Amino acid sequence: MHQITFYLDFVSPYAWLAFDALPRSLEGLSHEVNYRPVLLGALLQQHGNPGPAGVPPKRDWTYRHASWLGHAQGCGLDMPARHPFNPLPLLRLALACSDDGHINRFVAGTVLRHVWLGGGDPLEPARLAALQEALQAQLRPDPDGSGARAKALLRANTDEAIARGVFGVPSYAVGDRLFWGLDGLPMLRASLQGDAWFDGPAWDAAPRVPSGLPGAAS
Repeated sequence: MHQITFYLDFVSPYAWLAFDALPRSLEGLSHEVNYRPVLLGALLQQHGNPGPAGVPPKRDWTYRHASWLGHAQGCGLDMPARHPFNPLPLLRLALACSDDGHINRFVAGTVLRHVWLGGGDPLEPARLAALQEALQAQLRPDPDGSGARAKALLRANTDEAIARGVFGVPSYAVGDRLFWGLDGLPMLRASLQGDAWFDGPAWDAAPRVPSGLPGAAS
């Protein structure tokens, strides 16, 4: 059975789209998916990347594209009342349902739908309270009410993702291979199916291509 780690942050529309598409993409393959929430902002900061929202024309395109993909996939996608937003409350709530940094598909899907269906404000207090109620049966005991365990799990997940080379979400790790993005799902499937391309030189050759950017190390 293939073990897949799915790195996600609920602030990413493509995390929702990939979450919806993943079962179809892996249909017929023996696999187990571990959903691991991470803080996308920390990943972007690590690599000096402002993200799509930091480039106004790209922001506009990203929102149009994601909305269309939700329509095309049939899962729907409504831009929330404001975006980007601070995802920390959602990440910590999801990880309050975890003992080891992974969350199950029910928790991941419940939070993703909270954000990406309906067009509401994900952080509006009444909606957050309703989300917590929906996850009540999944929550782990928090004796002092501080949420310290969930905070520590998020830090550990994000640090582990950075160490593994994760630079964005959604990303999927299988062994020492990392795949990124909704459009990386066909490549992930091909790898799991044993496509001979992955036994050739192309995968390992990619990092050795010299950069033509000014100031880049040769």
